[in-house]
Amino acid sequence: MPEFLQLESRPWLLPALAVLLLLLAWLLYRFVRSRRNSLRQAFKEISFERIEGLIIPSADEGEIQIDQLLLTSKGLLIVDIKDVQGTVFGSDKMQDWAVISDERRYTFSNPQPMLYDRIAAVRQVVRQVPVAGRILFLDGAEFTKGIPGLVCTLNDLVEEFGEPDKKAAKFKIEAFRPHWELIQEAAISSTSR
Repeated sequence: MPEFLQLESRPWLLPALAVLLLLLAWLLYRFVRSRRNSLRQAFKEISFERIEGLIIPSADEGEIQIDQLLLTSKGLLIVDIKDVQGTVFGSDKMQDWAVISDERRYTFSNPQPMLYDRIAAVRQVVRQVPVAGRILFLDGAEFTKGIPGLVCTLNDLVEEFGEPDKKAAKFKIEAFRPHWELIQEAAISSTSR
């Protein structure tokens, strides 16, 4: 073993490595927490209420799961979250999208068709309220060949659905509230089966 790694000659090496590992663990924890907080903060800025992990009847037969449903001043918003790191290659017409990062390359199914199904299922319940959907790619995803439809970043989401005048937005929200309650009732009945 090289002399500089021998613990007998350098008693400070083991505590220094332990401190370094703790520091790295703390930095990783802070990074993950800040990403989670920025997502929560964005949802807080654009929504007045939120349901996570909602299951409702599908527009055809069966049930459909919605990861995030937000009540915004512009209507109901379905958000599918994608947390990928690397360059994303996808388009409206591609069946599979690819992610290329330094570590690996992989594909996943185009998320747009499932989002359209989720939008249709929510519209079937609420009917008279605007329903939108977005596929939210968190920091770390980069689209170099163009951004497909319904895809956005956190900043895009806040810019599009944010309401600077919260007092004026409350009147809009009150108009949507009966429909919001309808979707909650549909969820309760579909999950109790």
